[in-house]
Amino acid sequence: MMKLMLMMFSFFFMNFVMKDMKVWMNNLMFMLIPLLLMSMNINIFYFTKIYYIYGLDNLSFNLILLTMWIMNLSFMSNFKFLLKKFSNMFITVILLMLMILMVCFLAMNMFMFYIFFEASLIPMMLMIMGWGAYIDRVQASMYMLLYTLFGSLPLLLMLMMLMNKYFSNSFVYFMFYNNDFINKNLFMFIGLFIGFLIKTPMYFTHLWLPKAHVEAPVSGSMILAGIMLKLGCYGIYRLILMFSDMVMNYSYFMVSLMLMGSIFSSIICLTQNDMKIIVAYSSIVHMNMMVASMFTLSFWGMNGGVMLMVSHGLCSSVMFFGVNLMYEYSNTRNILVNKGLINLSPSFTMWWFLICSSNFSAPPSLNLFGEILLINGLMTWLKLNMLPIFMIMLLSTYYSIFLFYSTQHGKIFNLYNIKSMNSWEYLIIFMHWFPLNCLFMNLWLF
Repeated sequence: MMKLMLMMFSFFFMNFVMKDMKVWMNNLMFMLIPLLLMSMNINIFYFTKIYYIYGLDNLSFNLILLTMWIMNLSFMSNFKFLLKKFSNMFITVILLMLMILMVCFLAMNMFMFYIFFEASLIPMMLMIMGWGAYIDRVQASMYMLLYTLFGSLPLLLMLMMLMNKYFSNSFVYFMFYNNDFINKNLFMFIGLFIGFLIKTPMYFTHLWLPKAHVEAPVSGSMILAGIMLKLGCYGIYRLILMFSDMVMNYSYFMVSLMLMGSIFSSIICLTQNDMKIIVAYSSIVHMNMMVASMFTLSFWGMNGGVMLMVSHGLCSSVMFFGVNLMYEYSNTRNILVNKGLINLSPSFTMWWFLICSSNFSAPPSLNLFGEILLINGLMTWLKLNMLPIFMIMLLSTYYSIFLFYSTQHGKIFNLYNIKSMNSWEYLIIFMHWFPLNCLFMNLWLF
């Protein structure tokens, strides 16, 4: 672990010493993935202890690999932009985000997790404020900051109460120790979960997410959708394992709330003209389904939620990248203007169809297998969940197909600013699509 962290710290110094380090950064960040794979023996059911306050289990391992992969692809997506000014500062922000997220997923100490959970806001705000395209980026940053801080202060208070009563703030300790002080306390439940539900985000606390996505650069949207939303699900997963008796008392309410939020978000997707907002609300649909399956406390629901975390991270990231490519074609994200792109780039139309089909869980994408487990868990838990699940699946398929045919078919609106895609952009799409559609052959990872 120390060798891994030292390598990452060295990137900061390389950033200010080397003048042309873009290719070096790209290769070295990929080298971290096999290093982590070869140096750690992961047990699915227990923490592999790395250091006194760091640990790794199956969920952390998958999310760290996802973090490294998405970070590298987000870096590649802004490769041409990095040839301009402030490139060193942008790389520093990316690396700072990578280090913070890795510590979040490795932390066994709840206070350390809380500190870095909040610290992840800093590089994202810097990315939106520094490289956002429009003046509304200030409002979007404030929305994200205030929503997250409002939910996180009760979480800090509850963690201090637990520390004061049990003299421990370890994830592992509370996984094997429960009592009535925690399990029958409604305020404890609200205080612990509200911060993570806002970060996920739950439907009624979601307003910061579309604003942040619209104003963020493409790499910021890829990181936000692909990794940062998983921080909320990761925290919920840990709390459910630690306080399972408490979760059982409120699971009916939470599952109903999440499924209703998914239906509302799907309907909103059908009313939007901005492609980025459609993809953002699509993320809310999947994240709410994911949290609903975890609150069933079933084996199928928990594993389906973990599988959907990884698949959604890859799928949502490449969807934001594809939307950005269409924006570069037409200088607008309006779905009414972006039409007839099949006439300009048939190869991109093929890739966009594969991406949209993965978004509504067409085989053989990992989304399909995650949603099979998820639906199995929800319907085994309560048969009445069949109706909202059917509505969500139907609406998700409809807005994904709508997003495809509205942009690729029809009459071309204008021919100004037309450019062709290069092999670099196709490579980024392929590096999202390939693991998304081939990981089903290694489901033992989950």
